[in-house]
Order: sequence, then C-alpha cells, then structure tokens
Amino acid sequence: QVQLVESGGGLVQAGGSLRLSCAASGRSVGLYVMAWFRQAPGKEREFVAGINWSGTSTYYADSVKGRFTISRDSAKTTVYLQMNSLVPEDTAVYYCAADGNPGLVGQAMGVSWRYDYWGQGTQVTVSS
Repeated sequence: QVQLVESGGGLVQAGGSLRLSCAASGRSVGLYVMAWFRQAPGKEREFVAGINWSGTSTYYADSVKGRFTISRDSAKTTVYLQMNSLVPEDTAVYYCAADGNPGLVGQAMGVSWRYDYWGQGTQVTVSS
C-alpha cells in the first residue's frame, strides 16, 4: 500500500542542524497527515511534529518547538523536518508516519496509534 522512507540522518555537533526527509510511495494519494516521531534507546517513542496535506496545519512537541520546522512538498508527497540548534537530547531514531484521516489536526497529530504507516527510521546523533 504505502511505503515511507526516511533520509538525512547523521552525526552532528551540538548547535548544528540537520534536515530530514520522508518520501511516500505506493498508494499514497489518500494520505492526509504526515508526522515525525523519535525514539531514543530505553525510551518510548515520542511525537516530534506533524503536518497536514496542504501544510496549513502543524503541531509540535514542546521539546522541539522553536527549533524544528516541519514542511511538506505535496506534489512529491515528501515531508521534511528542519532541525536547528540540536542538543544531545535530540539523539534518537527518527521515524516518519502517515495516515489518511483528515480528522488528525492539532493535538491529535501527536497520537501515535492513529498512524497506519511508518518508515524504518533514520538515526540522528548529536555530539557534545
């Protein structure tokens, strides 16, 4: 049905920046919401940021608000996560998620079980 592939992860020093990409393929025309989650070793998966298809609705976790920016290229069904002012606490595997429910707006974007599709993740490591 839908495949999500993340890219752009890597190693960066504290204070640096990275730009993650998530490309959707397959039967992705009906996707409405795309989001980023992350999971560090020994921790639960947590929401990072979400965006609707048109890019008119976004939602961020408090821990990244003001530092991270999510955007979407609807023509290419690709979502981006621009990460600035990175700190070691941002170190995690970052996962792309997507769903076709138009009701996922605002805070509802942060509920992980609402997403039907997930990528395999990309590692982000922030050194100090």
